[in-house]
Formats: sequence, structure tokens, C-alpha cells
Amino acid sequence: MKLKDIYSKNKTDKSPVISYEIFPPKDDVDGSKLEKLFSELNILLKYNPSLISVTYGAGGSNQNLSIEIIRRIKETLNVTPMPHFTCVATSKDNISSYLKNIERLNIENILALRGDIPKDGFIYNDFKHANELVSYIKEKTNLCISVAGYPEGHKESKSLDEDIAYLKQKTDCGADVIYTQLFFDNSHFFKFVDICRQKGIVQPIIPGILPVTSYKQVLKMTEISRVEIPQELSEKLEKHKDDKDYIKKYGIEYASKQCQQLYKNKVQGLHFYTLNKAEAVSKILENINQ
Repeated sequence: MKLKDIYSKNKTDKSPVISYEIFPPKDDVDGSKLEKLFSELNILLKYNPSLISVTYGAGGSNQNLSIEIIRRIKETLNVTPMPHFTCVATSKDNISSYLKNIERLNIENILALRGDIPKDGFIYNDFKHANELVSYIKEKTNLCISVAGYPEGHKESKSLDEDIAYLKQKTDCGADVIYTQLFFDNSHFFKFVDICRQKGIVQPIIPGILPVTSYKQVLKMTEISRVEIPQELSEKLEKHKDDKDYIKKYGIEYASKQCQQLYKNKVQGLHFYTLNKAEAVSKILENINQ
């Protein structure tokens, strides 16, 4: 099912769309990590996801494994898959080849991203920005296209307004849905949506949720992204940073409250960054459905 149909259906039945993000396991020599991933996904099927998105490494690494995972999601889980695709350091020929591969699998959706700048240096190929990739995909395929949004602004943007102007370029080029970067303060998301609507962005904006499951995880997120840690959350994590069980339990509780508030404000969906594990997301969905 295409993205625009998934979220149009949401308007009819009023139930938020549930979706997950996963990534291809690294260093999976014997395939055991892949089987573990699908065991976790089978647990999450209980919550009727409408979509599962699949990342791959920078510059196209793990791309073959990503395609295999996409195939299995579609054929064995019977869930709509959505591959990611980045244009950083990637040639137009490579992009064309990848698009043909996923269309052969009758994939209908794609998440179009610029991608992270490689640590060993940045070499532009045919596209410099995500809006150029969106235009190319729109011209060459019938795929439904989603893009990324940043409730607190992209780390490279000078301001939130500037970042939303870039987002408007992506929607003007044909993006159908926006999935946001993680955030821990819902007020940032609500403000982001308000400004987007004021700027004429009408596409569904789906909040990205990352349950906190470790102290190190939060530190890493704040290093690589522009994400504010609210004082309440920060103090709790700092106080109990050596208690892994407490951190996980509190992280699930905190994310559950986040999602409940988002539900009350009638978001069209929730997109969970699962980190390839079912436990935290399962408990959150149980909490908000009580």
C-alpha cells in the first residue's frame, strides 16, 4: 500500500498509523542476527504496523542485505516495507540501479534522504541535497516518497525557519509524507507542525519516537543530533546512569507519556526507532492502548 493511502485511511478510521524503523544487522556472518531481527519483528506484528522502514549504511553499504530484508518483510510478514535511500557520495547510475531493484520487488514507497557526510571526507556526486533526489525519484518512478523533518532543526541549519524552508523544497518537489527525527519534548514537535502548516506544508507529519533504553544511547543522540533533553529526563538519567534496569523502565514510561500526549493531539501516526528490539516498543504500545 502506498504511503498516501496508508495515511488517508487514517483520516477515515481515526486510529494512528503504527510504523517501525529497523536496520540491517552488522557483521552477521552466519545469519543469526538476521533471524533474531525477524523474531523481534514477529513480536511487534501484534500491534498491527502499517509500515516498516529499512535503513542501510552510509554510501550504500549493506544495500544488498537491506533489499533482502525488504523482500522478507513484504513476503513473510505481509507488511508494507519502505527502503531508505541516500544521495550523498552516490552516483546517479547507482541510484537508478537501486530504484529498479526495489521496483522489481513491487515496492511502492521510499524514504529519500541526503544522508550523513562520510567521516573520511565528503565528495558530491550527482546530487547535493535531498530535494534533488526527491525530484529525480518523482520523475523516474511511481514510488510514494517520504522525507525527514527535524522538530528542533537539522544540526547543520542556522535556524528552525531555515530548516523548514528546506523541508518545503522537498515537499514542493513531490514528497508525500514527513517522518521526524526523534525528540523528547513534545512542545518542539507541536511548534514544528504549526510552522510547517503556516508555510504551506500540508503533508502528514509523523513523529519519530526513540525509547530511552541506556544512558550512553542518550549521550550519543545528543552528540550527533540537535535534540534537547528536558530537565526532568536529564536529571533522572544522570541520577540513575549506572542502573540499567531503572533507565530502561523509566525510558519506557517517559516515551509512553509522550505518545499518549501525541495521541490526544491527534497525530496521524507514530514512527518508532526500534533499534532492532521489540521489548521497549511493545511495552509502550501496551501502555498507550490500555
